Amino acid sequence: MPEFLSPLTPSSIVTTLRAAGCVFAEDEAALLLSTASDPAELAAMVERRTGGLPLEHVLGWAEFCGLRVVVDPGVFVPRRRTEFLVRQAAAPGSAEAVVVDLCCGSGALGAALAAVLPRVELHATDVDPAAVRCARRNVGSLGQVYEGDLFEPLPGSLRGRVDVLLANVPYVPTDDVDLLPAEARVHEPRVALDGGGDGLDVLRRVVAAAPEWLAPGGRLLVETSERQAARAARTVGDSGLVARVVVSEELYATVVIGTRPR
Repeated sequence: MPEFLSPLTPSSIVTTLRAAGCVFAEDEAALLLSTASDPAELAAMVERRTGGLPLEHVLGWAEFCGLRVVVDPGVFVPRRRTEFLVRQAAAPGSAEAVVVDLCCGSGALGAALAAVLPRVELHATDVDPAAVRCARRNVGSLGQVYEGDLFEPLPGSLRGRVDVLLANVPYVPTDDVDLLPAEARVHEPRVALDGGGDGLDVLRRVVAAAPEWLAPGGRLLVETSERQAARAARTVGDSGLVARVVVSEELYATVVIGTRPR
């Protein structure tokens, strides 16, 4: 056991986390204490956290839309701001919806939407094998998770039937990836972060194909940054979808919604 954890007490854990730069040391200590099964596991968890591993990777889960979502090491951690995208997707409400979650990562978005809509036919895809394995644990019996690039692995029978297309695509410009906090830059897959030169490369690929997959009245929802929102909305509108931008100041979240005309 590391010397700095002797004795292993809540206050010593808080002190250790704070010294390592953890801003919310008290909250993190409480989560570690409630998750660890014994002192040895707790000591190992604190050591991993102070070594820079994201809290969610240390715990093995993240809270998202009221769910405890499994997050394996090396898998993109769902952000709290993305809860706004899920709320927008659920807002109109319907008795039944065909939902596709592209770039699904841990599968958090699709699982969260399936938890609030009455009946969902859920399909999710990701190009990263580690993410697909994680998503299958979170989605479970709620739907199907496929490994592959964007729409490529989806069943052709979904064309023209998708009511809600979630696409939490990477949108960090390539030159800005190295400016991200180490927790993301070092411990999350670059493919989940890097959106190309202006951050919109993957969005453009999604938007180009989205109209043929959406049902009449179906909606595409993508998260973006405030500075990219206008360009992202133009890209969505140029595809023939009716674009609008919605913003949550509370969560510092920006979502572009494109609706296929009926």
